[in-house]
Amino acid sequence: MTTGKPLLRALAGETLPVPPIWLMRQAGRYLPEYRATREKAGDFLSLCYNSDLAAEVTLQPIRRFGFDAAILFADILLVPQALGADLWFETGEGPRLSTITGPGDMAALKPADAIHDHLSPVYETVRILSRELPPEVALIGFAGAPWTVATYMIAGRGTPDQGPAHALKAADRATFEALIDRITEATIGYLSAQVEAGAEVVKLFDSWAGSLLGDDFDRYSKAPAARIVSALKARHPGLPVIVFPRGAGEAYAGFAPATGADCIAIDQDVDPAWAAERLQPETCVQGNLDPRLMVEGGPALTEAARHIRDTLSGGPHVFNLGHGITPDADPDNVHRLIEAVRG
Repeated sequence: MTTGKPLLRALAGETLPVPPIWLMRQAGRYLPEYRATREKAGDFLSLCYNSDLAAEVTLQPIRRFGFDAAILFADILLVPQALGADLWFETGEGPRLSTITGPGDMAALKPADAIHDHLSPVYETVRILSRELPPEVALIGFAGAPWTVATYMIAGRGTPDQGPAHALKAADRATFEALIDRITEATIGYLSAQVEAGAEVVKLFDSWAGSLLGDDFDRYSKAPAARIVSALKARHPGLPVIVFPRGAGEAYAGFAPATGADCIAIDQDVDPAWAAERLQPETCVQGNLDPRLMVEGGPALTEAARHIRDTLSGGPHVFNLGHGITPDADPDNVHRLIEAVRG
């Protein structure tokens, strides 16, 4: 292999004796050093746009735990804000955005190629990280997938069933598809700029893919992902891409080959034995410990981690959670997890 970085080796299809490990949301509220840095920044968005502090919180879990990869600290809703949406965070409640409900709202958005000045602090964060990360640690850039980002832009907030987005899709398909197209084009440019700044891998988070059924899943999760992956690989040959259509169930099968991605991340509801049988023959698999075990700890954590590691040991595997680590997780359990995986 041309690189010794374990994550890049796994994403290239190599089966390693010990899988590389990193955690979604590994920089976050469960760490006291993160909470101190966020307080210094003043608020969440200020932290995202302060390149030095965003780089610092990205590095904190690397220093503490020695993960095999760092993922850029940012937020999937920075792209809507760069497109012209109003964005703010309500304490204890999460993000709020101005809404897209018809053609007039679409007309008020900026073109996809007009986002980069707004997002320049994010690219600077990547440049800092590419200089400061240990040489064996891979740097992951990321973005939200078009469907997931659209659900927030349409509803103005997170929703339990993505109902407003489904309603717009049914009532005004032209506006809905125009929004998906705008986000797709912006995401290609955004991720490409991250790669130019030093990201070695990119990940596409489709956190609400599971609420798309049948043809809608193919049209609004799989097809935009394929378009993004194709454009990125044309601009950056050899770039590894991880896709995460969370909640896809049996539709995880075939998703990576259909989109051109190098790895499929799976949620905690997927049986690792099924993933080994159905997914690993076609791609690298990332996942998929239940994040709740990072709160519970104890023998259940160790046993589940070793079961996933051993079940997926016959093919390329990146150890991770089935979703992001939660704020109530115990940092000591992260040490326990790494010990269980690396053994």
